[in-house]
Amino acid sequence: MRKQLLTIWVLFLFASIATAQEKKPMSWQDIPTWKYMQGNSFRVSPDGQWIAYAIVASEADGELILKKLSEPDSLAKSFPIGSTTFPSIQFSDDSKWIAFKEYPKFSQRQANKGPRSKPLRDKLSLLELGTDEKKTFENVISFSFNNEQASQLAINLAKDGNSKARGSDLLIYHLNADKSQNIGNVTEFRFNKSGSHLAYVVDAANKTGNGIYLMDMASNSTQILDSDDAAYKFINWTEKGEAFAALKMVEDKKYKQPHGKVVGVKNLKKPQITLYDAQKDTTGFDQSYTISGNRRPMWSEDLTRLFYGIHPLELVKKPSPKKELDKDSMKLAQAKAVEKIMADTSLKSIADLQKAIAKVDAKKGKPKKKANVDQPDMTIWHWNDSRLQSRQQVTERQDKNYSMWAMYDVASAKHTALQDESMKSLSIFPKHLYAIGSDNQNYELDINLDGQRYSDFYLVDLKTGTRKELFTKFYLPSFWSNPSPSTDGTKFIYAEDGHYFVHDIIKGSTTNITENLPVTFVDVEDDHNVEKPMVGVLGWSSDSKYVLLRDGWDIWQVPLQGKAKPVNLTQNGRKEGIRYQYRFGLDPEEKGIDLTKTVYLRTYGEWNKKSGVATLSPTKKSGLKPGATSLIWEDANIGNLRKAKNADVVFFGKQTFNTPPEMFMTDLSLSSPKQVTKNTPDADKYAWSEGTQLVDYVTDKGDSLQGALFLPANYEKGKKYPTVVYYYEKLSQTRHNWSNPSFGGTGWNPTMYTSNGYAVFIPDIVYKLDDPGMSAVWAVLPAVKAAIATGVIDADNIGIHGHSWGGYQTSFLITQTDMFKAAAAGAPLTNMVSMYDLIYWNSGGGNMSIFEASQGRFRGAPWENWDSYLRNSPVYHVKKVNTPLLMLHNDKDGAVDFTQGIEYYSALRRLKKPVVLVQYKGENHGLRKLENRKDYSVRMMEFFDHHLKGHKAPDWLDKGINKLDLKEHLEKRSF
Repeated sequence: MRKQLLTIWVLFLFASIATAQEKKPMSWQDIPTWKYMQGNSFRVSPDGQWIAYAIVASEADGELILKKLSEPDSLAKSFPIGSTTFPSIQFSDDSKWIAFKEYPKFSQRQANKGPRSKPLRDKLSLLELGTDEKKTFENVISFSFNNEQASQLAINLAKDGNSKARGSDLLIYHLNADKSQNIGNVTEFRFNKSGSHLAYVVDAANKTGNGIYLMDMASNSTQILDSDDAAYKFINWTEKGEAFAALKMVEDKKYKQPHGKVVGVKNLKKPQITLYDAQKDTTGFDQSYTISGNRRPMWSEDLTRLFYGIHPLELVKKPSPKKELDKDSMKLAQAKAVEKIMADTSLKSIADLQKAIAKVDAKKGKPKKKANVDQPDMTIWHWNDSRLQSRQQVTERQDKNYSMWAMYDVASAKHTALQDESMKSLSIFPKHLYAIGSDNQNYELDINLDGQRYSDFYLVDLKTGTRKELFTKFYLPSFWSNPSPSTDGTKFIYAEDGHYFVHDIIKGSTTNITENLPVTFVDVEDDHNVEKPMVGVLGWSSDSKYVLLRDGWDIWQVPLQGKAKPVNLTQNGRKEGIRYQYRFGLDPEEKGIDLTKTVYLRTYGEWNKKSGVATLSPTKKSGLKPGATSLIWEDANIGNLRKAKNADVVFFGKQTFNTPPEMFMTDLSLSSPKQVTKNTPDADKYAWSEGTQLVDYVTDKGDSLQGALFLPANYEKGKKYPTVVYYYEKLSQTRHNWSNPSFGGTGWNPTMYTSNGYAVFIPDIVYKLDDPGMSAVWAVLPAVKAAIATGVIDADNIGIHGHSWGGYQTSFLITQTDMFKAAAAGAPLTNMVSMYDLIYWNSGGGNMSIFEASQGRFRGAPWENWDSYLRNSPVYHVKKVNTPLLMLHNDKDGAVDFTQGIEYYSALRRLKKPVVLVQYKGENHGLRKLENRKDYSVRMMEFFDHHLKGHKAPDWLDKGINKLDLKEHLEKRSF
């Protein structure tokens, strides 16, 4: 008997080993059909009883999973949704219905490719929860339940291709009555918050019946609020849903833009309509302007004023009138000319006659016939341009559509312009009593040259429109220095010279709220060359009596009045290396931080990379109790905390490097969480990383840093593995991040490399000014040596890879060390001198500001700092390169100019160093087209497989591919 049991156990053991060995590395060819949970698709019904999420694939059909949380997983339902990576799913507010889109199948999309392809239409599925009854609607563009009432579903249908109308059919489906009604030619529709009313715009052929309409959903009655030969747009309900504003645009052939009018509607039972026609306001409105069709109008919170945009009118240029010709004088002159030519006996040929006629015409001043001459297509770059011409080209549309805020007081029928050309920006505060205006025109040229930002700030009274100067040439080292309003809109916080200040608008007083605190709120870890950038504010309390500040570790509660003193709420952050990073807002409608309720915070361990959720509890009085309570603290990435709208049911996400994101359900205590999703259904077929390790090291400049070491699949302790080192400034915090197998825009995917037997090491880099390249040397080399000491890495088979700034680090590192057997650099900066003067084409701005106040980290221009620029430029050290290099650089790269790649490639080629440059025509800084992302992902792994694993080099890497053979080469490799 014992022998039989032993035999069975051995057989079971071998079977288990065989099963484990059956798990294969994931190949790039597996990715197109790889299914995963699209993270943004996770939905919770308002009552917390149902969840829905989508499982999708890049080149296969997806499905929607619908699950009642009180039932076993086996009863979850699946519905096909076709081919999409951006599913659309919505629960009704009463938790009785779910609606979701069904997209064309992948096979349909493939068959429909080509010049004669027809638009494929989406479907909409509507399901009553708890039943099997599903209703389908064809040709759907968008849909929406009527919010809180949840009695109707509005469905915007696809426009008929032959229709000249701008609008299309809007289907109103009555959920309880199972009846539909159709409204034609609708271009825009919006329900108010309660769902009691629907506002919509009609735009028909020939503008017949154009107008703005209001439907009462309970009585199913419709009112015409305004109708005209005009275009209506931008319905904007107030937050409470008791009123809305819209625009009415009337064409005028004299101007390039239509004349705008503002429509304000309130008192929905008996609609009270305000129509402000700026054209008729000849005394209050500058008639060289009009109301802009580029800014959405809105009511003030107290419904006394309408806010809208204005911009200058531009006349249509009329062609110059042709001059009347004196025909009698022309005939006389022509007769005399002919008479003179006929008397000329020297003319011997037709050619002589033609010359004589031309000579006479010239003397008489008759113009020669001009061919149609095209105007030059050119740009004038002037040294005094505050913005580069390239930047102006990028922002041309934005500049054309620019509008300035204005308001209309309904009671006084008065228009007030809130901005003019001397104040280009305006930020309206909550409650609509005040606004902050800003303008940087006086400093714009210098900002674009050296990157140091300044602005003038103004306080604007939104009752009167009066403006008061606050700050002149105010320094903005980071976003958090900008004025930010309190919840009640009567105060604002800003930062100056390393401190936070609060200005009380009504009192006119300003208080330094951090000067007496024992910690600094300057971001001391920011190594860019700006002065005293700040750590971000956590937020204002809902009663505007407190500000919650972060010092990088802990959270401080700072009172703005009374005898209360600032309090360190979290207390243990700095002591224990825990960063209290941000707050989870569980109520999407809250205003400020409600200190009478428990506050949920995201926590992160700086040195152990753990994460979790902690809470702060309210006191009996206003304010929070000191001392945070940790509810979750794990070796995982915890986040995405959310609550069901109408129930105390809470969900959060959890992932690690080798386990994909899943959602968990719990209560407000976050105790006993239960997994409710099933991500990556095919994951068990493949081999994944065995886990991660943290590697501590000290840079050559004495900084203590960490790197994340990701173990390969089927890792065996004591065995050394080929390794790819990847970096981009600080990334060790990604230790617990799942990287979904996919074709990235840079070819890199750490999950794919660990699945295929590589270790991956991601070290942190900190920077010293004037040495961005050397900083990588000082950080990465000690990091890799420390990682080698773990016994995981094969020191003889290490590759490095980075893209963009990481590509620069790669290009530079191989000029300083032979530690690496192979290197792959994507879109690298290679010549800091020439790069300084080039254009960042994606934004149109110059690189010099990036070099002097951002990632470049240089003090001054090259001509002021030659040694630093040359010392840190890979191309000037190219003779020392011995590492085979694969480069990706595209000809339309709008971030790092293609010439940077060409410079480095050409220099290496001149020295006969092993380098291959891969260029994808028309692509930008990263790869966008799927076929290109596939191709480069495979090539980069082939490159590392050859150099680090000893695989045979493919032809493209070994010998290159001639242009005439390229088409056949690509056809063989495509999948």
